[in-house]
Amino acid sequence: MRLAVPHDLDARAIAGMDRAACVIDLAGETMGTVWRVRCAVPSAFDTEALRGAIVRRLARLVAQMSHWDSDSLLSRFNRAPAGSWTRLPRDFASVIAASFDIAARSDGALDPAIGRLVDLWGFGPRPHTCVPSDEAVAAALHVSGWQRLVYDRAAGWLRQPGGVALDLSGIAKGYAVDAVARLLWEQNVAHALVEIGGECLGLGVRPDLDPWWVDIETPPGTDIAPLRVALHGLAVATSGNYVRGRHTLDPRTGHPVDAVISLSVLHASAMIADGWASALTVLGPEAGAALATREGLAVRCVYRSGEGVREWLSPALAEMLA
Repeated sequence: MRLAVPHDLDARAIAGMDRAACVIDLAGETMGTVWRVRCAVPSAFDTEALRGAIVRRLARLVAQMSHWDSDSLLSRFNRAPAGSWTRLPRDFASVIAASFDIAARSDGALDPAIGRLVDLWGFGPRPHTCVPSDEAVAAALHVSGWQRLVYDRAAGWLRQPGGVALDLSGIAKGYAVDAVARLLWEQNVAHALVEIGGECLGLGVRPDLDPWWVDIETPPGTDIAPLRVALHGLAVATSGNYVRGRHTLDPRTGHPVDAVISLSVLHASAMIADGWASALTVLGPEAGAALATREGLAVRCVYRSGEGVREWLSPALAEMLA
């Protein structure tokens, strides 16, 4: 078992841990998957009030950014007439801003404006098994692309140029993890592990003063050594095709990619980790490794090569190995 530990340990968080705290588990459904929170709280803590606060927070995010809910703000933007402007709430605006930033730095490997392509391939709310024609892909590409959007960051307005459909599935779950973590902090819960659909973030430590340990997913049938990460003020997000098959679209070509089996990114923000995991999976092992190294990202990539299945660890992640 390999262990990865962040360089910076928060001595105040460790010193402030109540060794008599109770560890509780909360869970529910959101975004088509499951959310889980494991946290250390005093024995008299109102866990049901916390559960309710988490459910309400996640419901607000779904109401804004769901590609599956026809009444969500995202869906309404997708139906908006050409030339119209939509005022984005703070959560939505934060995700769009981060998406634009990663899109620019990854040459469009992450693109929040590929909803038409997602629907065309059946990866959205209306699944199907037909492989689209080259003509259909070209038509969807024509009305896709983040560079067609106009975003006024200062005012939070997003312009619909006509026909563009947003899809934030490559980054929104990570933002939801961050949002729940912030909610916990506001509720004076400083020691917790938050997970939504495999994207995780750890706050503080456990009552035994150990960090929140999480095993990075390793595809079955490989001989790659297990990798366990100490999520102490750190998040991990994983993208890949070994569970759901080829479902990751390259926004630049409009076709699925399959060179990367599994790719995980560690970052202080689950949203940023999620976005980069999506982008680097699209870029593939060589281009993705080069960009991850330039960006200083902590990345584990499992990919196919002529010699079988191989693993690559970025320099930033290699430095974390204990």
